Formats: sequence, C-alpha cells, structure tokens
Amino acid sequence: MSKQADVMVIGAGVAGTSCALQLAKQGHRTILLDRQSFPRHKTCGEFMSPETREMLEYLGVHLQVQDLNPAAMDHASIVMPHGGAITAPLPGKATGISRYELDRLLHENAVSAGAEIVTGSTVTEIRKRDDHRYEVETRQGNEQIRYEARAVIGAYGTKKPRGVASAETCRDDTVYVGVKSHYSGIAVPSRVELYFCEGGYVGISPIENGKVNVAALLTLSSVQGSGKSVPEILKAASRSNNTLTERLAEGEPVPETQVSIAPLRLSDRPEPWSQYPHIGDALLMLPPLCGDGMSVALRSSLLCSGWTDKYLNGEINFAQWQNQYTHEAHRTFAQLLRRARRIQNLAFAKSNRFYPGIVRMVPGLASYIVKATRLSESGMGNR
Repeated sequence: MSKQADVMVIGAGVAGTSCALQLAKQGHRTILLDRQSFPRHKTCGEFMSPETREMLEYLGVHLQVQDLNPAAMDHASIVMPHGGAITAPLPGKATGISRYELDRLLHENAVSAGAEIVTGSTVTEIRKRDDHRYEVETRQGNEQIRYEARAVIGAYGTKKPRGVASAETCRDDTVYVGVKSHYSGIAVPSRVELYFCEGGYVGISPIENGKVNVAALLTLSSVQGSGKSVPEILKAASRSNNTLTERLAEGEPVPETQVSIAPLRLSDRPEPWSQYPHIGDALLMLPPLCGDGMSVALRSSLLCSGWTDKYLNGEINFAQWQNQYTHEAHRTFAQLLRRARRIQNLAFAKSNRFYPGIVRMVPGLASYIVKATRLSESGMGNR
C-alpha cells in the first residue's frame, strides 16, 4: 500500500507534534508517525521555561484548560552531596506539567489543525530520490505501508530509525541512563529542586494535581547493580545525597508512571541535517541539568516548519531549504549547547562541594548560571 503526503514528520513527541501542527495550519498535508501509542509517560524533566510557554501559546496550545491545574515555579534549588545548597530565582515563571498531559494536548491541537497521526508505525527505511522526493517504508502490525512525500522531518529523539546513518561524532563518549517516576506525598513549593549525587543528578519538580516528577540522569556505570526498577535506581542514587534520601522518603511512587531510557549520549554539537532536517533531541541532546530541553524542541520545530513551508510553497529550492535551516539551527543552538556543556562539566567537577560558599561570596552568580542556560527571547509575537 502507498500513501501520499506533502510532509512526513517521524516522531510524535513535543518537537514532532508541534512541527506537524504548524505545517498542517499552513495548509500542507502532514502525516505524523510514531512507533509508540499516545498519550504515554516519557522520561522527561517535565519542566517548561517561560520561553516554552510562550511558544506553546503561539501555537495555540493553552495549558489552563479542563481543570488541568499545572504547577508554577519561580525558583531553583541545587543541593550538593555534602549538604550545601544554592538557591536562585528563575528568569520568569516556569510551568510543571506531565508529558502525558502535554502530549495529549499537542496531539489534539495537531489533529484539529488537519494533521494525520499514525501511531504503532515502525519506520524501516527512508530513501531520498534524485528528484528530492522521499519514500518512507513502514511496518504497521502485519502490514507494510509506503509513504511518498516532498519533505521528511526527523523528530525521533535519540533513537534513529533502522538504516538511518548516525553521526556519532556529534555525541560524546559518556553513556547515561535517564529515569523518571511521579510521586505523591512530596510537598514541593514553587521551585525545581536539583540534587547532585554520585554519577549524576536527580530533579524534583511539581506537576499537575499535587504530584511531583522525579527525573534523573545518571551514568550507566553508576546504576549497574542498583536494581532493575526505576524506584530502586532512584533509591540507590540517593545514597550519596542524604537530603535527597529524606526527600524521596516523604512520598510514594505513583504506579505506572515509571519509565527509563538508555543509552543516552549528550551532544557535542547540533546535527541539523542528514538527508532531511532534524528537530528536538534528534537535533541535539542538551544536558537535562539545563532544564531547557522542551524549549529547544519547540524552537527547533518552529524554525524547521518555517523553512519547510517556504520549500513546499516553491519559495526556495531544496539546497536553500537545507542550507538555511542548517545555518539558523547552528546560530540558534550552538552557543547555548556550549554554555550548557560547560555548566555540566562544572557540576560534575570534584570541587562542586565548594560552590555554595563561592555563591555566597559572589552575589548574583547563581542567577547568572540559571540565565546562562536559557534560550534568548524567541520573538514569536513578531513572526
């Protein structure tokens, strides 16, 4: 069976769905593919910066609907293994909402805009023809379906489809594991809490309906032998941070919210293009410590949808589509990634136990560090 589309977006997370939503709004026949079903829980910090909320509203996605009651945050607290803490205001109000609810809202808006969402679909091959059209081979259950499209956009995160070449030079050598669980019973004020521990860090932040999200990024070597379940891994990680141990003991894991992902490798540089453009985590894997992953997902999807719209409308040719998006992606994200990697390296330095004292001696340093990992103003209202 063969189907036609203007554009195929592969991956129905935040980046892919927001990109499909935008292209469908612009009148292009858009098909959004994912091998998973939705809504679902996903390994994610579930922290949305003010820039993220601004871009969602630009897309017409409003969080204050149907009594969803997302959480608000205005401070960040960083707790070191030896007990010292750093507290800093966030640059604006941040929002906490689970990926389960956010993905559901995004999908509803994408369908309303005219996008077709196909889940349970595994991409087995992507071919670019000499005429610059694409053929996407998929397996849906026992059925083989081939799509033909003028444009393909990769939004599949860190797990590329089979047969798609991986630019390993864009990722570093350290292998991480990401885990996440919702908890009930942990009272968190309007802040995100970050606990450093052996092998990584654990973030605790409020989400909707009084729950909190507990998400961790840990080196693979540090979790080996910790147990197989997410609560066991989190408990083992907390052994090197007594404050975190006490925090987790206040609550209970919410059943069926535990997920993990491995292997994860952080980006050394953005990877905007292979045979087609990349967005979200397929473009770059930002250190979760910096808390701006969803902002990168949304900004990259808006940049990509803008240049893809021009290409599909015949305003630019294929080479211009590739060159312009690649240039803008590097200009927008490369410096942010460099700052984020520097802060990541500082966080893991053996001298991190001295940081609380340094912050007390240098007023404003903590706020500077928090702001250094944010994207610049997006100017969505001017687009």
